[in-house]
Amino acid sequence: MANLYSGNFLRMLRNECVIDCVISLLRLETRYTNKIIRFQCPLCHRFHTATNPKTNLGRCFDCKTNFNPIDLVIATTKSSFVEAVDFLKKHINETTK
Repeated sequence: MANLYSGNFLRMLRNECVIDCVISLLRLETRYTNKIIRFQCPLCHRFHTATNPKTNLGRCFDCKTNFNPIDLVIATTKSSFVEAVDFLKKHINETTK
């Protein structure tokens, strides 16, 4: 099976689709604690989470899962990798700054 996306394109999605924007786009329930966005983990459904703008990752401290933008779309929408990349590609203007 041929690669549908280049490594550079996937890296761009991973690094430039701002994790907080992806959380908003997916309409995940959020809470703010001490200026930190807490999102409902799509796996364990708890709010012991945080995002890190330096690494562009979300983290659930209860189920110990890190989410990059692609992983978060996969977990939330129960989609495949290719479907998640297509979703982010479609919404690229809404998720990048």
